[in-house]
Amino acid sequence: MKRFVSWQHVVYVLLGSLTLPALALAQTPSLEERLAKAEAAVASAQTAGDNAWMLVCSALVLLMTGPGLALFYGGLVRKKNVLATMMQSFVMMAVITVVWALFGYSLAFAKGSAVIGGFGHLLLKGVGAEPSVYAATIPAQTFMVYQLMFAIITPALITGAFAERMKFSAMLLFCTLWAVVVYFPLAHMVWGDGGLLNAFLGGKIPALDFAGGTVVHISSGFSALVCALYLGKRVGYPKTPFAPHSLVLSVIGACLLWVGWFGFNAGSAVAAGSLASSAFVATHFGAAAAALGWLLIEWIRLGKPTVLGGISGAVAGLVGITPAAGFVTPMGALAVGFIAGIVCFFAVTELKKALGYDDSLDAFGVHGIGGFTGAILTGVFANSTVNTVFKDGAGKALPSGLLEGNAKQVLNQLAASLIAIVLGMVATYVLLRIVDALLGGVRVTGEDETLGLDVSQHGEEGYNLDADLGTTVTGAAGLAGAHFATAAVATNE
Repeated sequence: MKRFVSWQHVVYVLLGSLTLPALALAQTPSLEERLAKAEAAVASAQTAGDNAWMLVCSALVLLMTGPGLALFYGGLVRKKNVLATMMQSFVMMAVITVVWALFGYSLAFAKGSAVIGGFGHLLLKGVGAEPSVYAATIPAQTFMVYQLMFAIITPALITGAFAERMKFSAMLLFCTLWAVVVYFPLAHMVWGDGGLLNAFLGGKIPALDFAGGTVVHISSGFSALVCALYLGKRVGYPKTPFAPHSLVLSVIGACLLWVGWFGFNAGSAVAAGSLASSAFVATHFGAAAAALGWLLIEWIRLGKPTVLGGISGAVAGLVGITPAAGFVTPMGALAVGFIAGIVCFFAVTELKKALGYDDSLDAFGVHGIGGFTGAILTGVFANSTVNTVFKDGAGKALPSGLLEGNAKQVLNQLAASLIAIVLGMVATYVLLRIVDALLGGVRVTGEDETLGLDVSQHGEEGYNLDADLGTTVTGAAGLAGAHFATAAVATNE
C-alpha cells in the first residue's frame, strides 16, 4: 500500500530543522557572559586564597603571645616567678578577646573621629562575611580577628617591665584599661578610616606604620618605662644577681616570635600578594641583621657573644623592621635591622645603667627604643617602588622616604612617634594611680616578692622537682623513701 506524506508533516520537519540550531545557539553563553563568569571565578579564588592566608597569619600572631612571648619572658625571670610571668601573657589572650568583641574593635576600626572610632561595630555589628574598607578580598570578620591578635600582644609586652613585682589583680586591671585608653585610640589614629595618622585613608599627618611600630611597640615600650619607674626596683636590685633561670625557654620563645612575626608583618598586607612577599623578606632580613649587629657590638665590648644577646638582637630587629616592613627594599631592611640591633644594645646596657631604672626584661630598651628607631628609619628608607603611598594629580608615584627625596616624611614619622609616646606615658601614669587607689597598691609586699609570685599570686610552682624526686625514690626504695621526699617538700615550702 502506497504511503502519502502530508504537506503539514513536511512543514513541521522543516521548521524543526531550523529551530533546533537556533535553540542551541541561544543556549551557548556569549563572550561577555563567559568573561564575566571567568572573572567571578578568579575573584572567588583570590578571596579564598587571601582569606586562607590571613587566617594563618592570625594564628601566627597569636602564637607570638602564647607560647612565644610567654616562653621568652618566662625564661628570663627567676624560677620562682616563671608561672606568674607566663600567666600574664596567657590571660591577655582571654581578657582582651572579650573586650575586643564587645566594643574594642569598634573603637579601633569603626568610622569615627580622627582619634577614636565610633560605635558602629559595637558587639561586632556589621562584621561578617562581606569585606570592609580595610581589605577588599577578605571577610570583615577575618580582618577583625587578625587585628585582635595585635591588641592581645601589645599590653602583654608591657608586663616585661614590671615582671616579678606586680600584683596579678593590678596587672589584670591595668592592662585592660590600658588597651581601652591607649591601644584602641592609637590603632584608630594609625590604621582606622579617617585616623589622624593614617597615610592611606585621609590622615592629616601621613605617617607610615605598616605593622605596628607606633601602635604596638612605641606605645607599649614607653608605657613600660613609666611602669618600671612607678613600681620601683625589685628587692635587691641591682646588687643581687637577677640572671635568667632558663635561657633554653627564652631561645625557644624567641624563635617562635621570629616565626610568628611573619604573620605580624607580612600579614599586614591583608592579601597573599607581592606586598606580603616583600614584607616577609624584609622581616627576616631585619631580624638577621639585628642579631648580628647586637652580637658584634657585644663581642667587641664584652669579649664574648652571648645567647641572650643574640636572641635580644633578633627581637630588636623584628621590632625595628615592623613599621618599615611594607615600605623598604631588602637592602633597606638589612640597614634598618642592623641599626636597630646596635641602638637597642646601648639602650639596655648604657642607657639603663645611666638612668638607673629597673626594666626587668628590657621592654623599654627593646620595644620602646627599637620601635622609635624603626619608625624614624622608615621615613628614611621608605621606597615608592615597594609600596606607592603618595601620588600626584596624574596618579604618578611620588617619593616615599628621605633617600628618595621626601625629607618631610621623617618629620611625619617623628610626629606620630611623639603622639604615641605622650599618649602612652601620660595615660599609663594616670591608670597606675587609679589602679593603685582602687586595689590598695599595685605592687606585692616584700615578703610575697621574696617568696615568688608563682606561690604568692597563684599558689603554684613552675618546677616541682622535689615531687619528681619523691616519685623516683618511691619506685626505688619504697614507702620509706616516699615519706622522706614528702618531708623534704614540706621543708622547702
